[in-house]
Order: sequence, then C-alpha cells, then structure tokens
Amino acid sequence: MRNLLRVLLFDVLAPAAAVAALIYLGVALAWPLWWVSVCSVLCLLVVQAVIVNVVLARRDGVTVGTDDDGPGLRLAVVGTATAALVAAAVVGYTQWTVPDRTLREDSAAVTGIASSVAEASATFTPQNPTASIDRAAQMMTSESADRFKNDFAGVAKDLGSRNVSAQASTVSAGVEAIGPQAASVAVVLRGTQTSPGKPADTAVLALRVTLSKTDGRWLVEDVSPIHSR
Repeated sequence: MRNLLRVLLFDVLAPAAAVAALIYLGVALAWPLWWVSVCSVLCLLVVQAVIVNVVLARRDGVTVGTDDDGPGLRLAVVGTATAALVAAAVVGYTQWTVPDRTLREDSAAVTGIASSVAEASATFTPQNPTASIDRAAQMMTSESADRFKNDFAGVAKDLGSRNVSAQASTVSAGVEAIGPQAASVAVVLRGTQTSPGKPADTAVLALRVTLSKTDGRWLVEDVSPIHSR
C-alpha cells in the first residue's frame, strides 16, 4: 500500500501536474510561438522521463517513487511539479484576474467622471456663473477645457443676464466602449431650468462623454449631445 501511494504521487501525479501546468500556462498566455516551442520541449522531456521510469521499473522493480535510495530525485520531481503549478497560478492571476479588476475599476472611474462633467455642463447659477464650468474643466484635458469654457461662456452670459438657474442630475450612465487608453460613456440627465416669474422647465438630456487616459488619470476629451433618430 505504501509503495502504491508513492507510485501514484511521484510517478503519476507529479508528471501529470507538471504537464497540466505547462498547458495551462499556454492557455493563459494565448499560446505565443515562443511558448509553443518551450512547452513542446518541456512536455517531451517529462514524457521521456516517464518512459525511462517505466523501463527502469520493469528492469529493476523499482521506480522513482519507490526507490528508497533516491530521496533527492523524488524531491526534485516534486519541486519541479510544484514550481510549474506555482508559475501557472501566478501567470493565470496576472493574465486574467488583474485585467478584469482593472477593467472594473476603469469602468467605474470613467462613469463617475463622465457623470460629474455632464451634470456640471448642464448646471448654472447666476450668483456664481463659472462655478460649474470650472468644476468640469478640472476633469478635462487642457485643450478640451479651453474649448469647453469658450463654448459655454456665451451661454453663461445669456443665462446670467436673464437670471436663469439650471440644475442637472444623472438618471443613468453607462460605458459604451472602453479600452486601455480611451473610453466613451453615455449619460442621461434630468435637467431643471428655472427663471423668475415662470414655472420650472424639466427636460431629459442625453450626452456622450469621451475620455482618454493620460499619465494614469482619466480625463474628458469631449462632451456632445446624443441625437435621437
């Protein structure tokens, strides 16, 4: 019974685990050509070692697992299999888990920024006409911020002269597309405009906010209306 367990552990499971880890590494790396070559060579070496082990077992009646005079060889077999499994776990984590977490974090970040900029672009108070514009500009690239301020300067002056107030809140926001360096977010707002002597006017606004990542920070490139067809 003891020898059977040693055969299963050292002669069967250890090489099988090593081969499985090598194949898993290839799947995680999407099989680049260099790994196809490396994996083929390593798997061939493992298969050859298994064949040699079988031949020696038939000739001498002992295997790597049952040879009491070869503890160092068993340690090497287990160490190699363990190293392969650890490498597979690390590579799998970095190739799949980290990018997924990064995507979730980026999606949450761009959605929050887009929502804040969209709300600021549709918010205005006569007492502080540039407050929302300045707040939105802080989340934009320098070129976009200058363009945004120029576009809304005339609007702010007109609304201020008529003592009009505008307030917007996000109804929903969702990522349309996202990549490592660029993203597009659709934002639906409910805007309320009030002016002296008139009832409040409420409307639903749809904006598309495009962003880019600069030095690890998401910044708004453009804010444009989404026109219904």
